[in-house]
Amino acid sequence: MHGENRFTLDATLVQRDDLRFTPGGIPVLHLTLMHASTQPEAGGERKVDCEMAAVAFADVARALASVADGTALRCEGFVARRYRTGTSVALHISRFDLTER
Repeated sequence: MHGENRFTLDATLVQRDDLRFTPGGIPVLHLTLMHASTQPEAGGERKVDCEMAAVAFADVARALASVADGTALRCEGFVARRYRTGTSVALHISRFDLTER
């Protein structure tokens, strides 16, 4: 089954774990992102703020491992289950840029 699952989020890096490696030797990094913005909804404006779990692999994980907490980012990727047997989701970051607030 194919379908669109692309996600872009401007956020602040709140917390990141230490860089780890999968059993196959692939670098993996778990992060927490904080987003805050105003979004149009139903003819009005809605204030949005939320925290989101995120994960990065390979070169993206290595690059994010050196980014300091509190840094503003634009993250691109897709959402998937956070854990194989869970129902919560995480942003799987495939690309990111440093941004200004």
